[in-house]
Amino acid sequence: MTYCVGLQLDRGLVFLSDTRTNAGVDNISVFRKLFTWEIPGERAMVLLTAGNLATTQAVVSLLDERNVAASERSPSLLTVPSMFQAARLVGDTLQQVIAERRDGGQSQASTFNATIILGGQIKDGPPRLYLIYPEGNFIEAQPDTPFFQIGETKYGRPILVRAYDPAMSFEEATKLLMVSFDSTIKANLSVSTPLDLQVLETDALRLGVSRRIEDTDADWRAISDGWSDALRSAFDSLPGVTL
Repeated sequence: MTYCVGLQLDRGLVFLSDTRTNAGVDNISVFRKLFTWEIPGERAMVLLTAGNLATTQAVVSLLDERNVAASERSPSLLTVPSMFQAARLVGDTLQQVIAERRDGGQSQASTFNATIILGGQIKDGPPRLYLIYPEGNFIEAQPDTPFFQIGETKYGRPILVRAYDPAMSFEEATKLLMVSFDSTIKANLSVSTPLDLQVLETDALRLGVSRRIEDTDADWRAISDGWSDALRSAFDSLPGVTL
């Protein structure tokens, strides 16, 4: 299982992903699910993946290969003129990889499905954030839907809905995402640290803060322990119930 979030702020975009993959309780591994591309001063992009690991690795590898062999007839993430076209390219690549497995006779094609979050900014355009489905179609984040989650979404969603503010600083947004991930990790053993953080500041047109958050990270431990204490305190402060 996986948990990844892309968050749109007035200041830019913030991304956080876990790194755990599992094929049963006795086969647990760490794989990166956050990938980046940039041409400093011209574009910067971040991609988060959830779903079948072989599918997502194939998608990222194909995107990398197209960056090397880009041409007018074969665009890449480093040459497309807009983030919309970047989302189309990623969606087409994802659909192609899944279709090849289906056409190759592999049963239960849904087993090879994957979902992707893509965000970034290309010069002369605003930062944009997309959720890309296995079929290759996608939707864009809007003021009413300012963040996307993929993977194990339900445990970490309530705090995002309640506490999100587009005017947040990057530090506040990172704290919010840490709380969301802490709630998910405590409820689902298939999501775990280390976590990968990436920040994109509006109009910087380069990758911002990038950080791997281990379980022993001082900020992570302070947020996790502090959130648990705050929940207990809030619970204790509620009025009693008469039976």
